[in-house]
Amino acid sequence: MSRTLNPHQQHIKLVRGRLIRRMRFQRSLILFVFILICGRLVSIQAFSDPDQFVQYSENGTNSVSIPAVRGTITDRNGVLLAVTVDSRNVYTDQTFVTDPQGEATKLANVLGLDAAYLAERLSGDRRFVYLAKDISPQLWSRIEALELPGIYSERSQSRSYPEGSLAANILGFVNADGIGSGGIEYSLDELLAGVDGEKIFAPGSNANSAEQKIISAIDGQNVQLTIDRDIQWVAQEAIASKVKESGAESGTVIVLNSKTGEILAMATAPSFDPNNYSKAKEKNRGNRALTDVYEPGSTGKIMTIAAVLEEGALQPNSQIVVPGSLRRYDKRFTDHDDHGTLHLTLTGVLAKSSNIGTILASEQMGQKKLYNYFKSFGIGAKSGLGFPGESGGFIPKPEDWSGTTGPTLAFGQGYSMNSLQAAGIFATVANNGVRMTPTLVAGTTAVDGTYTSKTQVEGTRVISSDTAKTLREMLESVVSDQGTAPMARIPGYRIAGKTGTAQYSDPSCGCYKGYVASFIGLAPADNPELVVAVSLVKPTKGRYGGLLAGPVFKKVMSFSLQQLKIPPTGSKSPKMKLTW
Repeated sequence: MSRTLNPHQQHIKLVRGRLIRRMRFQRSLILFVFILICGRLVSIQAFSDPDQFVQYSENGTNSVSIPAVRGTITDRNGVLLAVTVDSRNVYTDQTFVTDPQGEATKLANVLGLDAAYLAERLSGDRRFVYLAKDISPQLWSRIEALELPGIYSERSQSRSYPEGSLAANILGFVNADGIGSGGIEYSLDELLAGVDGEKIFAPGSNANSAEQKIISAIDGQNVQLTIDRDIQWVAQEAIASKVKESGAESGTVIVLNSKTGEILAMATAPSFDPNNYSKAKEKNRGNRALTDVYEPGSTGKIMTIAAVLEEGALQPNSQIVVPGSLRRYDKRFTDHDDHGTLHLTLTGVLAKSSNIGTILASEQMGQKKLYNYFKSFGIGAKSGLGFPGESGGFIPKPEDWSGTTGPTLAFGQGYSMNSLQAAGIFATVANNGVRMTPTLVAGTTAVDGTYTSKTQVEGTRVISSDTAKTLREMLESVVSDQGTAPMARIPGYRIAGKTGTAQYSDPSCGCYKGYVASFIGLAPADNPELVVAVSLVKPTKGRYGGLLAGPVFKKVMSFSLQQLKIPPTGSKSPKMKLTW
């Protein structure tokens, strides 16, 4: 017999049923969410891309950076000098590490790091801690094979210099933050670095979500330099060897194409390895050929003689009586060797490198004119390379001259220049009197493969073609048996050049301390294509430019002529009178 419920009882039963069904649904929902969370944790630990997870959780944002690939740097023939390679950064999520000490020991064996240091980095509740940066993908594979809980990696990039220290002072380096520091890496950083991209996730989504917007990275452009890898190598080896042999503080070698202004080599010693830049002394990471200035001494006489010839004040065979000493105002000037009265031609003054003879020659045209000629040759102004730390040198303005400034400037002291400026003076003479702006960058290649050659800047005429030709013939006498640098001769080629032995103005004491020994020459003298400039700062075993720098010039110039397949011209050097 069925029991009939009254309306009140029916209502109670209905409400009770609804409550039971709601409770069952809530329990099921809670169970489902719990299972989902557990599944997600397992997925993150075992299957997710750790790069995306860590970047997302570490940033605390809904975007992830996509790094651009830094452009390569090559020599003029495409030889790789700087390249970006894939690497990995190893990090830990401490909350997943189960055995800090044990994992640290295993990692230490692979990474070559201290186990105690790693154990400290693995202990705690931080979600993101770096353990090592810029390791190779192969090394990461060894770590990954250990299957250590809480150890992950993120993709990264590192800069590699395949040729080691070759051209290091030109290239510079990239620091730990991926920013170019020094050299071309710094001056062209924006061009080389490109523009990073970005992965943007919708609010509430995660790094694995399909709900994302991708802004592609724009990779950096490739840069092709004007230098020749092999010529650079020979120049570096030659100057490093001579710096060591002479006990010099430093040295530089520059090889210039006199017709285009292209720098084929720019070597500095001591140098450094950009792959391990942090271990190098800061002063060795710069480019002394551009940053360090010195008084040129006798190599600067070429500008004085050029001015005298251009002004028509004297001719190569003009006769000059050179006394043993010369007083001008309150100063007594002498030559590098004591001598009695000499009877030299203007060519002889250059060949014998006579300070007194050069002063007397400059007075024939008026020494105030020297200033404008020196400025036209590029003294006191930067080269236009845009290289970091470059100095333009110094020359006093005529209104600031004292009674002895003119005589002093005439033979190469009282003003300063860097090694590239010194090479540029001879390149102007080699290029028939036209000064070309030096360049290190041949061109750039965009991501789409489009190559853009650097625009050639039109040269500036400094002296006439006739004056330049006459001066080159006079400079050939310097490497004759009667000149100051017969050791710079190269069989089969006509060589013109000039020695320099100048007192070194030491900025640390504001005084003259030591010497700068130099030799700058051009070849072939009758149709010049190359200029090689060598300088040695503060040598302790010898001081004369012909003896110290001359052999370096010969080695570097000989190789450069062969490397570029520049043949001898076959003509003979003119015989010019040195005495009368």
